[in-house]
Amino acid sequence: MALKTFRHYTPMKRSNILILTVFLTFLLPLALTAQQAEVWTLEDCVNHAKENNLRIQQQRLGVDVAEENLRQSRANRYPSLNANATHRYNWGRTLDPITNEFVTERVQTNNFSMSTGVTLFDGFRIRNLIEQDRYSLEASRYDVESMENDISLAVASAYLQILFSKELVEVAANQLDITRQQVERTAKLVDAGTLARGSLLNIEAQMASEELQLVDAENQLRLAYLDLMQLLDLREDIEFAIEVPDIGIAPSETVDYSPLQLYETAVRIQPDIRSADMQVASAEKGLEIARGGRYPSLSLSGSVGTGYSEARLEIAEVIETDPQQIGQTASGEAVFAPTFDYESQVIPFMDQIDENLNRSVGLNLQIPIFNNFQVRSNISQRTISLENARLQRQIVRDELYKTIEQAHQDAHAALQRYKASEKNVEALEESFRYTEQRFNVGMVNTLEYNDAKNRLTTAQSELLQAKYEYVFRVQILDFYIGNPITLRD
Repeated sequence: MALKTFRHYTPMKRSNILILTVFLTFLLPLALTAQQAEVWTLEDCVNHAKENNLRIQQQRLGVDVAEENLRQSRANRYPSLNANATHRYNWGRTLDPITNEFVTERVQTNNFSMSTGVTLFDGFRIRNLIEQDRYSLEASRYDVESMENDISLAVASAYLQILFSKELVEVAANQLDITRQQVERTAKLVDAGTLARGSLLNIEAQMASEELQLVDAENQLRLAYLDLMQLLDLREDIEFAIEVPDIGIAPSETVDYSPLQLYETAVRIQPDIRSADMQVASAEKGLEIARGGRYPSLSLSGSVGTGYSEARLEIAEVIETDPQQIGQTASGEAVFAPTFDYESQVIPFMDQIDENLNRSVGLNLQIPIFNNFQVRSNISQRTISLENARLQRQIVRDELYKTIEQAHQDAHAALQRYKASEKNVEALEESFRYTEQRFNVGMVNTLEYNDAKNRLTTAQSELLQAKYEYVFRVQILDFYIGNPITLRD
């Protein structure tokens, strides 16, 4: 049969061999690479969130609006210039705006004008408005930074949650492997008659419980990935994986700096504080704008205009007719006088435009005397807004100190809990090894074995919780003093 198969074998063509070689050399590695999930570092996640998060993009639109408001307030210093043109037909008795005479026939008129005006003095309101909008723009930019920081911390928390869940899965899988080995060993001892079947049932029940714990840990890991992907606005159907850095806590690890030291640095650089400062400065300028309403305003204006009317006529031709008697002398002789007929025409368009040209320039002084207490009401409202901005600034500062103080305390507590949990895990690992050895020789029953194993699993979980709690709190403290969010040394 082998010889028959060999005789019917047809050699592959050289072209097919070449295609296969190219595929194996170039296309196959690319295909395998495409199937692999892209690995994201914490920095990649934070940068992606800053660039693509919809709430951050929406906050940036507020900066665009503030920039436009500042451009408009600066433009208020410049003169205005407007042009106007009308084309009109009038029927019936009406006053011709060009000839200033009553006409009854249909009349076509055109008017053209240009006007300009500039504010010379308005109680410094334009200048203060420019300053107010400039402070508002700075506040908007700090608000964007603040939102970026909030999103960055949320991304870091979700990233660490994935790392924590990964290690929980590893712990659960390792414990399940140990239990499976014990199930196999116990089954052999039961088959040999060394142990009662109840011991096998107990250890199998422990294995089923640990299988459930592994499933729960894997589900928690998937949910952690989902939370991070939603923060990054990524679709769930894409391949996504994060880098797993080597995060260790040295035995000599301490929480550097006191809450007051951290606060003194944070209060100078945190965008929340800077935004609150800009809001106070903006409110101060708003009060000055309201007070400017008490002062007179002076403006300069000018205009130039002209027009055209079909009712404006001129004599085109004079025709002399036969003389007509207009009376007689004392002696009875007839007195004759020449008579004339006139032909008129509309004055040409360009001639009227030139002849009807008019110009004006003037100063306008407006002195506020009584305006239904509007100025006083505006000043009162702006004063209240300023006081509210100052209170809000103090609230933001107080909340910052409380947050730093709480994060510092949480970091210190997490570090102490980690060190205690680390010692507890070391002790329970040694205890479990001793219990496992005794269990293997039948000196410990399955209940005692499972109890020792469960206590070790719980201690390992608490150690992981304390570890990532401490790492996250340290990230918060570093963030408040201006350090970038990273898990790299």
